[in-house]
Amino acid sequence: MEKTNAVLSKTKRYTAVQEKGVNKMSKILIIDDDPDIVLAVRMSLEAEGYQVTEASSGEQGIETIKTEHPDLIILDVMMETKTEGFQMALKLHSPDPTSEFIEFKDIPILMLTAIHSTTPLAFEPDIDYQPEELFVDKPNDPEDLVSKVEWLLSREKEM
Repeated sequence: MEKTNAVLSKTKRYTAVQEKGVNKMSKILIIDDDPDIVLAVRMSLEAEGYQVTEASSGEQGIETIKTEHPDLIILDVMMETKTEGFQMALKLHSPDPTSEFIEFKDIPILMLTAIHSTTPLAFEPDIDYQPEELFVDKPNDPEDLVSKVEWLLSREKEM
């Protein structure tokens, strides 16, 4: 019975996403230095039909963004530095028309991070300070992550 409910839930979500116009072949870039997290997220997204690429550092992520032009970026905060993900998001979503990243400013960013559990700081998206669309805490529920990815992608189609 549980398995049947899970299949029905997944079918309903997929139908709702199709109605919103989300392309299941959307390209998603995961930028995270933890290979276990990358594998878990990759498996969840590929099971839903997304094309997934990965980068293990901010520098590698920038290069991958330039070559792959992803539809969505899943970005860790704490990589080589404790704020590397924040710095990348600020670069990518800079409103400066002369920014070298101007062509990528509309790619939605989902921050997947453990910063809330490893520091006393609390962050949330803020258009002026932190231009990410969503924060998701590690560890995360794969279905919840997929739902948030679908929501972000459908939101981009509406704009």
